[in-house]
This record gives sequence, structure tokens and C-alpha cells, in this order.
Amino acid sequence: MKTFLGLILLAAFLYSNELFKALPDVKIKNSPKIDLGKELFYDPLLSKNNDISCFNCHHTYGADNKPFSIGDQGKIGDINTPSVFNLPYKKRYFWNGRSETLEQQLIDGPLFNPHEMANDKKTIEKRLKGSPKYQKLFQQAYNKKPSFKLMLNALVKFQETLISTNSKFDKYLKGELELSQKEKKGLALFITYGCVSCHNGIIFGGNSFQKFGSVIEKDESNGAWEDRYSVTKNEEDRLVFLVPSLRNVDKTAPYFHNGEIWSLKDAIKMMSYHNVGIVLEDNEIDEIEEFLKTLTGEIPKTFKKDQ
Repeated sequence: MKTFLGLILLAAFLYSNELFKALPDVKIKNSPKIDLGKELFYDPLLSKNNDISCFNCHHTYGADNKPFSIGDQGKIGDINTPSVFNLPYKKRYFWNGRSETLEQQLIDGPLFNPHEMANDKKTIEKRLKGSPKYQKLFQQAYNKKPSFKLMLNALVKFQETLISTNSKFDKYLKGELELSQKEKKGLALFITYGCVSCHNGIIFGGNSFQKFGSVIEKDESNGAWEDRYSVTKNEEDRLVFLVPSLRNVDKTAPYFHNGEIWSLKDAIKMMSYHNVGIVLEDNEIDEIEEFLKTLTGEIPKTFKKDQ
């Protein structure tokens, strides 16, 4: 039995190097564009009533630990807020994948959404042009006056630095350390039970669309979610969402588009049942959870407000 388990764990190790890649180290040079983007990220000036910044909804590992974020004048959002960490490795953005670039992601989501920052291009540009601070920062970064287009570029430059490197699993992939026996078992289960069919690639997701409840249907009649159908209008895309990244998943509860699950164990149990068709034993849930915790990386240095 021990020999059989050893072979499974060995296979999981060999297969993991084919399925996954470690996040590369981020070498950030001094950049006035990144500095400007960071200043904008933390500034409520971008919101209609100067009451919320990007950081308000992305303060904990890039997410906000609420089922739905609180936006302009206390309005509550209608879908769970994904993390802004590791965005350059996503295929598309938002749960329904409506944006293909980080620039589109900023426009299609927070800046103009009435439940978020509720602002408009004209107001934002007027405020930036009227700010001595931003006149100086845009001049330093672009040698130009403030504009909405350059603001988007600066925010993107900043977002591109938010890579949560050096997780325990990254170090394992690079041969720098070993996982515990329990973590290895969790990895083996994650692969052999097929979780990896959706959660693969460098950020364990973010590169495909899947139906929520693809094997065993889940009742989602209590919410009008902006699923993939809202973009494509194809009937087969109802309750289809962009597969979320599992990087830092232990830090970004609650889970799923509806923010209904607070426990990582419960999330594992639900997805294994509805999207894999397996009822996991308690010890298997524990082992998969221990593996998923190894995906927690370091908070990017640029994300820290005082640096």
C-alpha cells in the first residue's frame, strides 16, 4: 500500500511540472508610470463622490473578503469581486470574460459601473487636469498633461506588478523545498480527481470557461448573474463563468461568483460534487485544502501602500 501511494505521489510530482509553472520573480525598476498608477489605485478621486478608491474593493490579497463589494454611496455590488493579483496571466477578465485587456477591464468594470465608482471619463479627466499633484506626476511619467488614456495606461502598468510570487508550491516546482506528505496527497488528489482539468496553468485557472454545476446541476435561481450568456447570448453559456485562479485562494474568501461560501473546505466539497461528480471523504478534503494553501504567495511589494 505504501509503495502504491509512493508511486501516486511520484506521478503527481512529475505530472505537476507538466501542468503547472512557478510564477516568475518580478524585478521592478524605478518607474514613474508605476508610481503614478499606484497613486491612482489608492486615490478616491477616481470615484464619482470621492468616497472610494480601487483599493477599497481590493485590499486583502487583491480581493475584499465580502460576498459583494460596497461601492459609490454605499451601493452593494451584484457579483463577487475577484482579486487583482496575477491579472496579466488571465485569458480574460470578469466572471463573464467580457474584457480581453486590462485597459478594457478598468472601463468595463469599476470606473463606470453604478455599483462601483460610478464615474465617467469627462469627470475623471477634468479632476486629473485640475490637480497640481497629478499635473506633476503625469509630466514625470509621460512628459504630457493628464488624460484619461494615460491614466488607464498608468493603472495597467501598476497592475502588471501585482504578482504574488514565492508561494510554497512555486518553491516546490523549482526544487527549492519539499511539500509535506499531506500536501503531496492533496496535490495527487487534485490531479487524479480531475480538478486540474479546469484549474491549470500558471495561476491555476483564469484560462477557460466552465459551467457552475457542469456534472451535477446546482440551483442558481436566486440570482441574475452576469454569466457568459450575458456576453454571447448563446443558451449553452448560461451559468458559465471564467474559471477563477486558485492562487491565494486561502486568503480570498468568500468564494464563487455569488460569494456564498466562506470556508475553503466547503468550497472544495461543493466543487468536487457539482463540477467533478465526486463525494470526497473528510480526510481528502483536508488534504486538498492543505495543498491549496501552498498556493499562497507573497504580497507584491508595490501593493504595500507605504512602499
